[in-house]
Amino acid sequence: MITFNTLLEGFELKNPENLKDWLKEIISENNKLLGAIVYVLAEDTYLHKINKDFLNHDTLTDIITFETSVDPSVISGEIFISIDRVKENAINQNQLFEKELARVLAHGVLHLIGYDDKTSEQKLTMRAKEDYCLNLLP
Repeated sequence: MITFNTLLEGFELKNPENLKDWLKEIISENNKLLGAIVYVLAEDTYLHKINKDFLNHDTLTDIITFETSVDPSVISGEIFISIDRVKENAINQNQLFEKELARVLAHGVLHLIGYDDKTSEQKLTMRAKEDYCLNLLP
């Protein structure tokens, strides 16, 4: 089950059912089973507080992913996304907001699948996986 929760007044996700189907396809293509994924769409201050309180990082970020699965074949977690960061990243990369948001949604699922982005090599792999996922988007 995938759920989207927004903490932003007036913000609505476009085509949430299509996004859920797409995310399920990404999970299936990686030979994993879907457990429960909860997305929380919020503002910078909300993610900044989580970043400081739980990860000891005093920086802004576009996404924070917490894995909650106890079974490695099942994908479950909580994914927090800063809509403020996504908007700014879209502008800086001359990208449509919806496409940048889709990239970040996929990025969180890829973390839950097991991909990381700490090293330069991992970042390249993650970006390639994100691009592949975006090509699956209807």
